[in-house]
Amino acid sequence: MMQRPMPMRSEDYSIKETAPHLGGGIAGDKLTTTYDLVEQMQYLYVRVVKAKDLPAKDVTGSCDPYVEVKLGNYKGTTRHFEKKTNPEWNQVFAFSKERIQATTLEVVVKDKDLVKDDFIGRVSFDLNEVPKRVPPDSPLAPQWYRLEDRKGDKTKGELMLAVWMGTQADEAFPDAWHSDAATLPSESLAHIRSKVYLTPKLWYLRVNVIEAQDLIPGDKGRFPEVYVKVMLGNQMLRTRVSQIRGPNPMWNEDLMFVAAEPFEEHLVLSVEDRVGPNKDELLGKTVIPLQTVDRRLDYKAVNDKWYTLEKHVIVMDGDKKKEFKFSSRIHLRICLDGGYHVLDESTHYSSDLRPTAKQLWKPSIGVFELGILTAHGLLPMKTKDGKGTTDAYCVAKYGQKWVRTRTIIDSFTPKWNEQYTWEVYDPCTVITIGVFDNCHLYGGEKSGGARDNRIGKVRIRLSTLETDRVYTHSYPLLVLLPSGVKKMGEVQLAVRFTCSSLLNMMHMYTQPLLPKMHYLHPLSVNQLDSLRHQATQIVSMRLSRAEPPLRKEVVEYMLDVDSHMWSMRKSKANFFRIMGVLSGLIAVGKWFDQICNWKNPITTVLIHILFVILVLYPELILPTIFLYLFLIGVWYFRWRPRQPPHMDTRLSHAETAHPDELDEEFDTFPTSRPPDVVRMRYDRLRSVAGRIQTVVGDLATQGERLQSLLSWRDPRATALFITFCLVAAIVLYVTPFRVVAFLTGIYVLRHPRFRHKLPSVPLNFFRRLPARTDSML
Repeated sequence: MMQRPMPMRSEDYSIKETAPHLGGGIAGDKLTTTYDLVEQMQYLYVRVVKAKDLPAKDVTGSCDPYVEVKLGNYKGTTRHFEKKTNPEWNQVFAFSKERIQATTLEVVVKDKDLVKDDFIGRVSFDLNEVPKRVPPDSPLAPQWYRLEDRKGDKTKGELMLAVWMGTQADEAFPDAWHSDAATLPSESLAHIRSKVYLTPKLWYLRVNVIEAQDLIPGDKGRFPEVYVKVMLGNQMLRTRVSQIRGPNPMWNEDLMFVAAEPFEEHLVLSVEDRVGPNKDELLGKTVIPLQTVDRRLDYKAVNDKWYTLEKHVIVMDGDKKKEFKFSSRIHLRICLDGGYHVLDESTHYSSDLRPTAKQLWKPSIGVFELGILTAHGLLPMKTKDGKGTTDAYCVAKYGQKWVRTRTIIDSFTPKWNEQYTWEVYDPCTVITIGVFDNCHLYGGEKSGGARDNRIGKVRIRLSTLETDRVYTHSYPLLVLLPSGVKKMGEVQLAVRFTCSSLLNMMHMYTQPLLPKMHYLHPLSVNQLDSLRHQATQIVSMRLSRAEPPLRKEVVEYMLDVDSHMWSMRKSKANFFRIMGVLSGLIAVGKWFDQICNWKNPITTVLIHILFVILVLYPELILPTIFLYLFLIGVWYFRWRPRQPPHMDTRLSHAETAHPDELDEEFDTFPTSRPPDVVRMRYDRLRSVAGRIQTVVGDLATQGERLQSLLSWRDPRATALFITFCLVAAIVLYVTPFRVVAFLTGIYVLRHPRFRHKLPSVPLNFFRRLPARTDSML
């Protein structure tokens, strides 16, 4: 049933070390510390603050002023004000020095008109006289400039400006209008700016439903089948139907939810009676604001409380309507568990392992700095005006902090050169960097149906980095498509992990990975899967409401939302990973078998000598083992990895995946493929699962045979085994351990001429032991 892998065309998927020109002594802005992991980019900044005493241009005696900043072919405009002679804009314009081809900067004040905008005045600057900010983060005070007419004479009105040469480290850089965005509509400018986002603070909400009292069903002639439905936003869970049939049911059941600060939704509990199939009757309802819920750091009991259940019933009495209100009660124990870490990422790629409650946080152990430099060889992601184009931006996620670079318009080699910093609390965490194509620029929110395209993703585990070393590498951007794996380009990054205390970092390796509550009072696997799904939905919803939004498709790609979906490719990859791990043990077993069969007599004699020494001096056994491991570790030091890990297409079996397997991986859930295709895939899955089932069954059989040694399931076998144990105990008591070890080793290492081809007696005995396979249907 298995199909033969199809060979893919070979591409360079390797990681490459680069040598960019970093630093330059630029002081960092509020988002960075040193800003020395990126290349300097020079910008001409123009801050248009305000104007005063502007002359009237309209018939009504007023003007609708705005400012136009012109530098060669680039032109940026401020918003306009209606009927205002003293407007205040406070907008910043940034022109890349690489693209400047003019020698004069013109700042023109105009009056907005329906037909043709009127000229009010201008201010000109010679670029050779524009000052540089030293140091770059020192504020430059704006000045008043008298407006000039077209001939250069002074005219009425003044304009407050600040003009300077700076770099991307300037505090005005993130919110500035950039010259490469001149063709974009004004409503799209917010979508290209860099931005820092914070994940909402997530809590596990535990609702312990204990009991209810004084419930009155609609039909008093039957025993109600009562359950409790609990809702928090779009999360809904139910208790089981109470086994106590009557007005006072009991459950004592725990239900878990994910809640995010600030708490926007209320907890809604409704007690319902299952009257019939798909027919439930509401017996009472209560709404609880989460702001009133207790918070706890450990598993200490919180106060339980009775809540009133309200129900309104309208009874028809002829033409009259009567409203009855009867209050039942429900007994609850509700708390926000701050001792857990709310998992919103894949457990394999977690960037944060701290508990929710800040009181339980430990001090940071260092700082991680990321410089997002450039990208090379990006492929066209969409078509505009008949030609392919890409508007690329990067998103990096570590801990609770997300960062988004500015969007570089229409470039296959974008240069971002932005640097960001995170505090590190655990070295065994992963930072994720994704590259995307912005599909929400032309037309702004009118293109709401568009989705930002994935260009690729890079993961870096901090524990694989040497401290205080700057890594500058170009990482391949790989995306798996239904047609196979595809390289979308390369992204160049500079990273540095700085440790504040080596002792504290080493101490972290002795601590549990997750907070203690995960081990003292663990949640089930099904609970964690469900809660993680809810957490990712909450995070994507909150970040998509930011301005500019970090869209749902971006958040889900960064959080690996679909990583749990079935894939034949992943299954094969994991199988070969297991074989790779076991290959060392298998190689040792083959080597020892060759020793026992005297394939190389010299090596076998040396092993005999080592064995005799260890038997005569058993105290050397453990030191010899650990010394051997030490020497192996020292020997491998010369081949230690010098580059961070990256996406490996061979390990992922992405290059050899069959097209049908890829089509199956990208299929929707539930499936959208024709029945005959689903039938074929189902048969293939049954074939693979059958082999897995056989292997698992064989492992279970060996374990059950071990148990049956003493279980008396086979009375003769158990009698033989316990008799052997009694004899062995007596022999081992009266015989020195060295003699026993010596005889055992000589027997195992005996020459092939003393060996029989038949299985040994212990193996024959073990294979005859019963297992529970006889009881399987």
